[in-house]
Amino acid sequence: MFGRKKDDQPAVTDERPHREGAKNRPTPKRRDQEAARKRPLVQNDRKAAKAADRAARRAEGQKVRQAMVTGDDRHLPPRDKGPVRRYARDVVDARWSLGELLLPLMLAVLVLSLFAGTWATFVFLAVYVLIIVAILDAWLLWRRTKPKIRERFGEDAELRGVGMYQAMRAFQMRRTRLPKPKVERGAKV
Repeated sequence: MFGRKKDDQPAVTDERPHREGAKNRPTPKRRDQEAARKRPLVQNDRKAAKAADRAARRAEGQKVRQAMVTGDDRHLPPRDKGPVRRYARDVVDARWSLGELLLPLMLAVLVLSLFAGTWATFVFLAVYVLIIVAILDAWLLWRRTKPKIRERFGEDAELRGVGMYQAMRAFQMRRTRLPKPKVERGAKV
């Protein structure tokens, strides 16, 4: 009646120009998206859900174990993740520490205590002195490492727990450390 006639309208083509960086598709309807996301809170087949959950946890655990061997930072547990922790590990792994000698020495003292004699008292005292010296060594290691971490990673680097992490690593025998050491002894870190 008023306005243009229907046959005067240009034909609408569905071919739109492809724009780089654009979505290039229509926005989906909200109800369609909600329907696609709907799942029951409790599965109908609990046995299958439990088995699927167990398989997922096993696969995740396998990734973590593999990362502990290879040092892959993406799958490491939060305790070992990050560049600051990697640097702290490398500093410990690049040197000899008294703490890693404690476990073999304590096993030897345990065996020697079976054959107690007057000299056993001196051996026990020597072990206690070695423990104190190893703790002092770990503390001094952290005191030397902390400024280097701040210099390398900036003043805002998260240092909470790194000192204890480094000390615990220094008290483990090198072969049993996880993540595996990536630097050789005596290497410059």
